Amino acid sequence: MKRLSWAILPALLTGCVVGPNYGGPPGVASGERPGTTFRRADQVVTSPQAPVARWWEGMGDLQLTTLINRALASNPDVAIAEARIRKARASLREQRANQLPTVSASGTAIVADLPAGSLALPTQGEQSDRIRAEFYNAGLDASWEIDLFGGRRRAAEGAEAQAQAAEANRADAQVRLSAEVAQNYVTLRELQQRLILARRSAQLQQRSLALLQQREQRGASSRDEVVRLKTELTRTEAGLLPLEGQIATTLDQLALLTGDEPGAHDAALSAPAPIPMIPGTVAIGDPAAMLRRRPDIRAAERQLAASNAKIGVNIARQFPSVSIMGIIGLGGPNIADAVDPDSVAGLLLPRISWSFLDFGRNRARVEQARADRDEAEAQYRKAVLGALSDAETSLTRFGNQRRNLFSSIASRDGSRQSATYAKQRYEQGAIPLTTSIEAERAALAADQSVLEATGELDRAFIALQKAIGLGWSQQ
Repeated sequence: MKRLSWAILPALLTGCVVGPNYGGPPGVASGERPGTTFRRADQVVTSPQAPVARWWEGMGDLQLTTLINRALASNPDVAIAEARIRKARASLREQRANQLPTVSASGTAIVADLPAGSLALPTQGEQSDRIRAEFYNAGLDASWEIDLFGGRRRAAEGAEAQAQAAEANRADAQVRLSAEVAQNYVTLRELQQRLILARRSAQLQQRSLALLQQREQRGASSRDEVVRLKTELTRTEAGLLPLEGQIATTLDQLALLTGDEPGAHDAALSAPAPIPMIPGTVAIGDPAAMLRRRPDIRAAERQLAASNAKIGVNIARQFPSVSIMGIIGLGGPNIADAVDPDSVAGLLLPRISWSFLDFGRNRARVEQARADRDEAEAQYRKAVLGALSDAETSLTRFGNQRRNLFSSIASRDGSRQSATYAKQRYEQGAIPLTTSIEAERAALAADQSVLEATGELDRAFIALQKAIGLGWSQQ
């Protein structure tokens, strides 16, 4: 019987764990089941390989890779997320430590020199004008609140879920950041190429204007045609300024995203370069893997787990709490008593407290916690449905932009061929130079359409990588 009592003592001390046990997130959509496919996967040329986390490396642009690496290392938003991780992990350590006893040491020395009669003490023998009293003590005291109903264990469970949610939020910040850097980089390269084409178009207009002015002087052209072409040239030259301004703004935005001062990348990126090329095939995986991978969904699921644990914390407050305090020390009227084993004294103080009459305060806290859990569950469902919609929409947009690019290239090829024929006919004397220049300008406009379509396709590709949850460094 004695052995049995010692065996059940730990169980009595640790008690039970009240509140609902977390059984995982609820099922939301059919896309969560393994084996399902994206409804609009046929919009793109897919690859059987699993998606690659560092998707930007597949675009083959070293400057883009350098910028994203710099941003992931130095962006303030990532630093904020990492600080929150450290805070959440420290909170978890605190909650785990709260389940253990608290022990402290103390030392006391009291020396009193008081007038006679200042203390109500019995007189013995001859009285003195002064009373001298000394007391020395060294000891330890410990306290422990026994987690009978698991409130502290639920608090630690919730803190662990919060720490994991903070880690997922950092990954989500990395996903958003890598996509935003890539979007701005593609926009920069597109603007630079558009500026080159716009300047070439202005040069062609200047040539046409000079020829038209010569014809006007010979009486072969009207003044109205000269005025019209001058107006077009002025409009074209005025369009250069917004492009230059957008380039400067985009360079500053890239500096901000990488955690640098404005102008930090001007020297490295001001020289025009082609728009990065996306891979010929895109690995997208399946919806179930995407939902497991997306950091925002993981963060929502961990918040749900933390809210569930909070219910148990508040339920435990409705029950009695048991705490034990123990004091052990050495002491006496002489300083040597503080180290004398014979002067040891101990005290054990068990304590039970129970707020059994709180007029519904604890029940209200439990209801608040249940409402928080229901809200977190709804937020999780919203995150899952939003992720599925985001992925399907991104697939559709990517497929549409791909077809749009093919159409623009076909149109550009036709315009370029017409410009070539016009140049040949001019060289043969069949048409005037102005007609050849106009054909070249039309070809430049078609080149501009291809540039814009290429930029839109790149941005659609980047949005797709973001939608399927890629771009965080802990993948």
